[in-house]
Order: sequence, then C-alpha cells, then structure tokens
Amino acid sequence: PGLQMASDFSSDDDVHHHHHHEDDDSDSDSDETRNRFGLDPETTDIDLTHKGIHDLAEIRLERFKKLESLCLRQNYVGQLAELDSLVNLTDLDLYDNRVAKIENLGEVKHLKFLDLSYNALRVVENLEENTELEKMFFVSNKITKIRGLGTLTNLTVLELGDNRIRTIENLGSLVNLTSLFLGKNKITKMENLDVLPKLTLLSLQSNRIVKLENLEKLTQLEELYLSHNGIEVIEGLETLTELTTLDLAGNRIHKLTGLTALTKLEDFWFNDNSLEMFSDVDQLRGATRLQTVYFIGNPITKDGAYRRKLKLALPSLTQIDATRCV
Repeated sequence: PGLQMASDFSSDDDVHHHHHHEDDDSDSDSDETRNRFGLDPETTDIDLTHKGIHDLAEIRLERFKKLESLCLRQNYVGQLAELDSLVNLTDLDLYDNRVAKIENLGEVKHLKFLDLSYNALRVVENLEENTELEKMFFVSNKITKIRGLGTLTNLTVLELGDNRIRTIENLGSLVNLTSLFLGKNKITKMENLDVLPKLTLLSLQSNRIVKLENLEKLTQLEELYLSHNGIEVIEGLETLTELTTLDLAGNRIHKLTGLTALTKLEDFWFNDNSLEMFSDVDQLRGATRLQTVYFIGNPITKDGAYRRKLKLALPSLTQIDATRCV
C-alpha cells in the first residue's frame, strides 16, 4: 500500500472523462481556434488535455456560453484568466499546469470541482465567492498553510497532499467534509480535527507525527491512513468503531493495543513496525470481517509458521501481506 492520494479513491464521478459533442454542421464560427481544437460553441464539455496550451486566451472561452466542464490537464497554463463568462461552469481541471495564483474565479459561482494539483500554488486564496465547491485537489504544490476555506461549507473532499503544511488548522467551517488528505507534508501533531464530525476518511501518511491523538470525536471515520510517521503507541482509537481500514505501516510500534473496539475492520496495514509478540494478534479477533493484514517487516514474521498461525487466529483473512490465503 503506497501513499494514499485522493486519486486512488476517485469514484467515477470524480474522474472526468469528457465527451464533447462534435457537430459537423458548417458553423459560422469557423475561425482559426475552431480549426485548431474542433470545438462546438454549444458544447457543455471541453477536454483539451496535453494540447500545448500556454494561455487560456488561446481557447477564447467567452464563446462557450453553456460550458459546464473544462479539462486542461498537462498544459502550460500560467494564469487563471478569461473565465468570467463561464457562469455555468461546475468542473475546472488544471492538473499539471503552471498556475501560481488562484484568482479570477469570482464569477464562476457554480463551481463544484476544482483540481489544481501539480501547479505552483503557495496560497489557497480568493475562493470566498465559490461557496458551492464540493471537491478541491491541490496535490503537490508549495502550500505552507491551511487557510482561505472559511466560506466553503459545502466542501466534502479536500486534498492537500505533498505540500509544505506544518499545522492542521482553520478547518472549522468545513462542516460537511468527509475526506481530508494531508499526506506527505510536515505535520508534527494531530490536532484541530474534532471540528470535522462528518469525516469518513483521514490521510496523514508520511508526516512527522509521533502520537496518535485527538481523534475521539471522529466517530464516523471509516478509513485512517497514518503510515510512515513516528508513532510508537496505538491509542485513542476506541471510539472509532466504524473503522474499516487502518494503516499504521512504517511506524515505530512494538505492541498491538487499543484495537478491540474496532470490530468492523477489514484492512489492517501494519508492515514495517516492531511487533514481537504473536499473541498481540488477539487484539484483532473481534474484527470478524477482517480480510487483509500486512505484517511483513515485523519480527513476528520470522516464525516460519507465521502465516498458518495468523490464519488460525484470524479465520476470516483472505490476504496476508501481498499474498492471498485461502
């Protein structure tokens, strides 16, 4: 199991496969742009992935009064501009461009999906008017602080993985947030999360966290990803009885503790820790739906009969480490 990014969890409605209607009728707008991109002014969907676009002005967006979805992945767009006329736009995807600043989206009032991953952003800003936003993705930018979200009460998914964030803060207005991705940052403390009561997925992989804490109020949490931190003790999870996936791989944990309340667990990823006592596995016996466990890279796996013993202790298992077990 690698770094959990939102892209791994995208349901079909997140992954935009745009089909724009190609009309062959001889349109009066047979200008150079139409010839270059073959775009119908009546279209609701434009997908110009990997087309060498440097400037949004090249597309002449004002012609597309009905546009709802604009996908410009893998281009060279450096500035958000020319968008004022797109009053019906709900989806804007600029994954892998060169945008340095969030701006000029004030008129795009119905925006629901915004992906600016792999750009050059340093600040989340100027989104106050975009109160209908539901899903935002900012993977791999240069963002240092969580801020600028105060009006986005409809947000359900926020992806800030692979940035330069040090503190979990300023999330209080996100009362409808269900998924928060903060993997691969510089976060040292789990804090200020109890303001997110609807959270079902929390990813804090590859940070600098040494203590599991402050999760008690997140009782709807189903997936918790904490691999590659410096956690030493499993604690504070007793109230998270809805958990189905728990990822603690690559930490510094010696014992299994505090897991008996997690009876709905299906996936437990614990590879590359320091578990020495096989009997600790009894902590998982209550999880009668447990299907997959990863223990490779722990001392207990040195026992040649380790797989057989695991299967006996946890009969519901269908996979141990990377191998299926029947």
